[in-house]
Amino acid sequence: MDILAAQVVKSLAGRDRGKLFIVLKTEENFAYLADGKLRKTENPKRKKIKHLQHFRTCEGPVFQKIINDERVLDSEIRKALYEIYHEESAKQA
Repeated sequence: MDILAAQVVKSLAGRDRGKLFIVLKTEENFAYLADGKLRKTENPKRKKIKHLQHFRTCEGPVFQKIINDERVLDSEIRKALYEIYHEESAKQA
């Protein structure tokens, strides 16, 4: 599956292995990622797509803003990732 903007991905390699990110944009073999904490929207992480795993495709205002190329706040990204993480934790319990 291709990695596209506004998807939630999991890092497979590097110091950030296992962390969840939201894809802000893609270019050729790279994706630009933010988590709202360490990697903010002003300075997204540039990571090769082969080092990412598609985690989830989501709907909501944050994801619509990314698709429409609107400004997204770091707090919105943190909140969206927090909700996704807790939904997944509830499913596994």
